Amino acid sequence: MYYVEVLVGAMAYHGSEALTYGADEALVPGQVVRVALRARSTLGIVLRSVPKPQFEVKPIAAVAPFPPLPAESLQLMAWLRAYYPAPLGAHVRQFVPPTELFPKAPEARALPRVELAGLPPLGPSQERALSAINGAGSFLLHGITGSGKSRVYVELAARVVAAGRSAVVLTPEIGLTAQLTETFRRVFGDRVFVLHSQLTAAQRRNIWYDILAATEPVIVIGPRSALFSPVRDIGLIVLDESHDNAYKNESAPHYHAGRVAARLAQLHGATFVLGSATPAVEDYFLARERGRPIVEMQELAARGESSLQVQFVDLRTHDNFSRSPLISNTLLAAIAAAMERSEQALVYLNRRGTANVILCNACGWQSLCPHCDLTLTYHGDEHMLRCHVCGFSATLPTQCPACGNADILLKSIGTKAVVSALEKLFPAARIVRFDTDAKKNERIEQNLYSLVNGGADIIVGTQMVGKGLDLPKLSVVGIINADSSLLIPDYTAAEQTYQLISQVVGRVGRGHRAGSVVVQTYDPANPTLQAAVARDWPAFYETEMAERRMFHFPPFTYLLKLRVLRASSTAAEKAALAVAAELQTKHPGVTVDGPAPSFHPRERGKYSWQLLVKSSSRRTLVAIIAALPSGWSYDIDPTNLL
Repeated sequence: MYYVEVLVGAMAYHGSEALTYGADEALVPGQVVRVALRARSTLGIVLRSVPKPQFEVKPIAAVAPFPPLPAESLQLMAWLRAYYPAPLGAHVRQFVPPTELFPKAPEARALPRVELAGLPPLGPSQERALSAINGAGSFLLHGITGSGKSRVYVELAARVVAAGRSAVVLTPEIGLTAQLTETFRRVFGDRVFVLHSQLTAAQRRNIWYDILAATEPVIVIGPRSALFSPVRDIGLIVLDESHDNAYKNESAPHYHAGRVAARLAQLHGATFVLGSATPAVEDYFLARERGRPIVEMQELAARGESSLQVQFVDLRTHDNFSRSPLISNTLLAAIAAAMERSEQALVYLNRRGTANVILCNACGWQSLCPHCDLTLTYHGDEHMLRCHVCGFSATLPTQCPACGNADILLKSIGTKAVVSALEKLFPAARIVRFDTDAKKNERIEQNLYSLVNGGADIIVGTQMVGKGLDLPKLSVVGIINADSSLLIPDYTAAEQTYQLISQVVGRVGRGHRAGSVVVQTYDPANPTLQAAVARDWPAFYETEMAERRMFHFPPFTYLLKLRVLRASSTAAEKAALAVAAELQTKHPGVTVDGPAPSFHPRERGKYSWQLLVKSSSRRTLVAIIAALPSGWSYDIDPTNLL
């Protein structure tokens, strides 16, 4: 009998140490096994062999018929546990396949040769970028939209594959994987593996084991979780659209894919590329401070027509909304002109649903979630009100529950309301909508081929339509309300607005045809909006850094968001006050903001209060997490404070 310590990958395991099991055969570190945890079966990873313990142990139920995980995976897990505190089970779960069933080991297969011949020739800007990105280390690739960053990624991947090494290419959202995957498969064929949550558990399991068993270089494409796939000898890691908040994991462990990718690249001695047209200000600051290369790509890859006309429409000027209260006459005229030229228009809105606020015009009653105290969103296709935090739903009332008045107003707008307005104004147009409420067959990745080939006249959507898409027939972009993200009560509001607006504007003027942008806003002179449409990164960056420095926000400090849930608001406030006082006593060097009710003050029937802790030492924040009382949750390095 052999004995090993196993890192248990069950979310229910809240311990901090590996557990000991018995085995019928000698096992090596990194071996994936199935074990019993209490009465449940779960996957685990062998950590090390140990002498026979003084207590009775359970036997290992099964051993995966595959090679062990790469040593770098175990090293990354050890770093992750120290850098992003969380229960051991939550960490291990990132590194094991999604189901407990083991497939048969696949037969070795010869992978295809790399074929670059069919790609368009490299431009001067791309050639310079490839010369600058050379060897191990971090490189910030700051390339305007349409500059051909994806082409650079392919060349870099071909370089490492030729050297016998693999590559990992991350995208912030599943919807962006389709176009990138198509580009890579054209060159690398079956060497490309795509991992994301919309695959079935069995599909993800099989792909995971295929990657583990691969004996030749592979390319793995996917969202942040692809970082933990068992890739051997990584030579390149790409973080495409590196500024995107989707790279932050909102559940434990609260890792940011950018920091994990940087550490993984160090472990493998790999090249790490952060690519974006609108880099995160923290990434840009750190690159400058630490002398890391910032590679600029400010030329369009396509050599065709790229002129861009931008018009601001003041939402306070009601005369310009005579045909629709949502869409200005200026934008409607631009869309109509595009239709006449058989071109496409994109209408962008950073909202979901048909109306954000349901209220009574007589007494002011609002429709609120009974569990979360948040406004319910009206979804016109279902005639339902829905809470997007806890999932509560209700039918739209025909009269006010408080006063009986039938004058119920649907204030604010969503993508469905915009589609409805456009359908009335352009009855012959093919209109498609993309947002997070879309059904599976309506998602953008399922319709990419059709969009690229002109299968829609007008595209309406939220953030996902502003990222990474290259639509040759698109000539008009309309932004319904450019101010909405500026109104978010968060220190990242200006940065997110700059990124969103700049990315959406960048869908046109990419060298395919002349472009027109209409920006509807209550504040046309706003410096963030002006910088975004002009792609004036230096102006925005300097202004934003001055604000961050003045108010002690990252990158000039580390942040820890603490949150407590209690049965009453008074109890939550009392608990928050007690922890705030204790922190200021034990850690006099930190700054504690709050306590205050959370942005979402009520969640699933309980009340939430929060504290924001600022410190020049991240280790201090990790120590604070370790000493938190029960009932508290935390987010270290939060990307927002809501």
